[in-house]
Amino acid sequence: MSKPRTTKVDFEIRPARTSDAPELAKLRYALRASTGTATEPKPQFIDRCTKWMRDHLQNEMRWRCLTAEIDSRLVGCLWIQLVEKIPNPRQEPECHAYITNFYLEEFARGKGMGSRMLAMAIDWCKQEGADAVILWPTERSRSLYERQGFAVRDDLLELRIGRSA
Repeated sequence: MSKPRTTKVDFEIRPARTSDAPELAKLRYALRASTGTATEPKPQFIDRCTKWMRDHLQNEMRWRCLTAEIDSRLVGCLWIQLVEKIPNPRQEPECHAYITNFYLEEFARGKGMGSRMLAMAIDWCKQEGADAVILWPTERSRSLYERQGFAVRDDLLELRIGRSA
């Protein structure tokens, strides 16, 4: 019996541009609506999120977004925020990195895009001098992060003070 053929998919990973904000907002909605009931009407959310993303892509030095494209269409994204630490008189890096909103459309998964995006994000964090990269994985994404060297920490504490969603 022969193995089924896999079709090679050509894709590009690149930094987001401000003009990507409307499509990035749609990807954000798809991600969050897939994990629970959306309480904000979709058009209202897309408008609000587009404005936030456009502003942060244009004006922020602490946020970076990578996109995945197939045939000039955005099919995924990964956002990174640099979190400053208070200056330290010891020889230690003075920022951490936080990865969030890592999403690929279902049909685009399992083709190497996520691994490549994550590797590029980690490289950027290294270039920016981040001490550590933190994130909250889903059960499904845990193996992707583990392949890149992420591990569960026993010295990190969390206090949830917001509404649970």
